[in-house]
Amino acid sequence: MRLDFIYVFALICVFFIGGKCIKTERKNVLLIIADDGGFEMGTYRNKVCQTPNLDTLAKKSLIFNNAYTSVSSCSPSRSAILTGLPCHQNGMYGLHQGVHHFNSFDHIKSLPAILEKHGIRTGIIGKKHVGPSDVYPFGFAETEENNSILQIGRNITRIKQLVREFLTHNTSRPFLYVAFHDPHRCGHTNPEYGEFCEKFGNGEPGMGKIEDWEPIYYKPEQVQVPYFVQDTPAARQDVAAQYTTISRLDQGVGLVLKELEAAGFQNDTLVIYSSDNGIPFPSGRTNVYDPGMAEPMLICSPRPEDRHDEVTYSMTSLLDILPTVLDWFNISYPSQKTLLTGKSLLPLLQKEPVTDARSVFASQSLHEVTMFYPMRAVRNKRYKLIHNLNFKMPFPIDQDFYISPSFQDIVNRTRAKQPLHWYKTLERYYYRDEWELYDLKHDADELNNVANNVNYKEVLMDLKKLLHDWQVATEDPWLCAPHGVLEATGRYKKHPQCLPLDNF
Repeated sequence: MRLDFIYVFALICVFFIGGKCIKTERKNVLLIIADDGGFEMGTYRNKVCQTPNLDTLAKKSLIFNNAYTSVSSCSPSRSAILTGLPCHQNGMYGLHQGVHHFNSFDHIKSLPAILEKHGIRTGIIGKKHVGPSDVYPFGFAETEENNSILQIGRNITRIKQLVREFLTHNTSRPFLYVAFHDPHRCGHTNPEYGEFCEKFGNGEPGMGKIEDWEPIYYKPEQVQVPYFVQDTPAARQDVAAQYTTISRLDQGVGLVLKELEAAGFQNDTLVIYSSDNGIPFPSGRTNVYDPGMAEPMLICSPRPEDRHDEVTYSMTSLLDILPTVLDWFNISYPSQKTLLTGKSLLPLLQKEPVTDARSVFASQSLHEVTMFYPMRAVRNKRYKLIHNLNFKMPFPIDQDFYISPSFQDIVNRTRAKQPLHWYKTLERYYYRDEWELYDLKHDADELNNVANNVNYKEVLMDLKKLLHDWQVATEDPWLCAPHGVLEATGRYKKHPQCLPLDNF
């Protein structure tokens, strides 16, 4: 009996310092981010797209039904996730790669940099898409910077092997970020593999073979067409291809979780799953309408007292991921000068708040370097306010979406004056009001702009103030746009002002 007591005591008490037993708890984090992923999974009531691994994870997780990205663009969103700062505050205004060449500011504190300073080994496998490297210094990095993006982001066997390699060399407290490239489009870069690279690695001649992937193919007539996508044969074929890569993503997630379990980390690892932005269809990615902002999110806690297989409707931002991870590791954010507008989600894992009056915010400036269409948005459970700063110009279309079957179908039908079978017209999609206000209780599809409706005057004023205050708090350079110039240096240093342009 005495020996049993000593053995248990030794397991609980790892260090004995100054006459006190100090309990240590191993904590780890696995962050999984899909690329242009959406709600095409059983957990979110899609009955066609097969995602058994994500659905199994969801049963062990808190399922978020009101999670939103702060920016609907790849690099800006990833920078916001990793810094906890909106893209206009961290400097990643648009895409990082190629001619776009956007980077975060050199002084920004990112999650891997903060964790490394606290002795936590960090790793990234898959799509990095942010820079500079000094701001995002992962200890273990297998990304598009030193691999083929197809191999590192879509070859789930290769991803599995790299996860195993990373976990094998960890003894405690790893942070691993697995950034899949599925289900991003690839018709503009690798058309030989299909619109979504759904043929890549399927074993057919010239496609290569991904050993751990069992391709699942879908018939166009089977798919569930989202309300914001036109219901036409071309769009249905596009969605069917997307489903195949989502099922590959799902199988990849399953492999990653099996490696976590095999390495002995399953029972002490916080697992977070989400996506960077909306799906690459009309009103989706690059938009701040809900199809562009709303994201799937699952958080699986190893603590038995936390919520599992439950749903939260609390308003949540992807800006909350950094404070959540820091809270999990009991680490304080290092900068006293920079205000984080996100918050830890760990309290949500324990109980649902009685009331939820929180608003979430979005800041979109560019995607590709030619796509200057800055938008700011604030959303709560009832209302959404969008400020289109470049509203006199047509909304820009990115390269891969432009040549997609879905968008070309809309363009061709518009030119031929044929029925679109869509909830908008191309003209309405291009040309938007400066202010868009939607009453989501009565208009979930965001079609009836009530910004000029006198019955919503007070709501409009309240949301404008909320949005303005958030822009001030996050040092938004576009604070005074489009009708003023922000003067904040020289004689205006102590009292910054928006000076009018008289350009109404």
